[in-house]
Amino acid sequence: MDISAQALRDRLRGTLLAAAATPMTESGEVDLGVVSRYFAGLVEDGADGLAVLAHTGRGPYLAPDVRAGVIERAVALGVPVLVGVGGSPDPSGAAGPFAKAAEEARVAASLGAHGVLVFPAEGDRLGGHDAIWRAARLPMIAFDLYTRPCPPDTMRDLLRHPGVAGLKTALLSDAMGCQRAIAFARQEGRLAITGEDRMFGPSLLWGAEAALVGLAAASVGVTAAVMDAYRGSDLRAFDAASGRLDRLATATFTEPMEGYVQRMLWLAATEGRIPESHAHDPYGPSLPERERAAVVSAGGFAAR
Repeated sequence: MDISAQALRDRLRGTLLAAAATPMTESGEVDLGVVSRYFAGLVEDGADGLAVLAHTGRGPYLAPDVRAGVIERAVALGVPVLVGVGGSPDPSGAAGPFAKAAEEARVAASLGAHGVLVFPAEGDRLGGHDAIWRAARLPMIAFDLYTRPCPPDTMRDLLRHPGVAGLKTALLSDAMGCQRAIAFARQEGRLAITGEDRMFGPSLLWGAEAALVGLAAASVGVTAAVMDAYRGSDLRAFDAASGRLDRLATATFTEPMEGYVQRMLWLAATEGRIPESHAHDPYGPSLPERERAAVVSAGGFAAR
């Protein structure tokens, strides 16, 4: 395991990283001033670090100059920053699905990011991670995502790559898969990171050592409270905090699942983190406005 991957693993152990959204208008325009204030608010309210341009941040859809601006605003806060790479809806054909990811990782490294979260892709996942590592020498977090779960043998290989610091699991409802991923990561000396918004408390009990969740894109204190209670010895406090998180997750991480980004943006706007004009996800499914009331209510606000 490379020393840089070891350092990132140790730095992130026990932390909560918010999988931040990228506030944007209905037409997809990003105001970096809004982004900066939004990121700062997440950190002030309990996030120990930020994962930007990941699934929640719609990184695969954003232009290189916008991506660079988002990374710069996150790095300026002085907290650990992971950058989502890969996952392009239109990957480069001849160069392979990881060529763009490798360039994104190189840019992230040049802008001061601490690591990259690698979107799963078709084809040779291990070879893809190696290409990203050679391009940037930036520690990697492998990603076991519900839309493209990682085969066990491939997961083992990834977790033995010297540049892989940890594994994030986000399988939503596959408890056995989540348990297996956490066990594999720990066995290989990598950081087991929960991205399980719908199995958050259980995943900590199963051995996850850090969290990186889209649920912390708003109401970050709800997730932070579970982490704090877990580190303590008050079982009732952990149960109460987990119950509140589960109620919020039930309203936000539900079918259509890709709608969770819009739901978290609604909540961020209700909390005053972002203006209404930038509470849009043009890359997700259209949701009925009436659904917003349920999200707002679950977040502890009176419905508008």
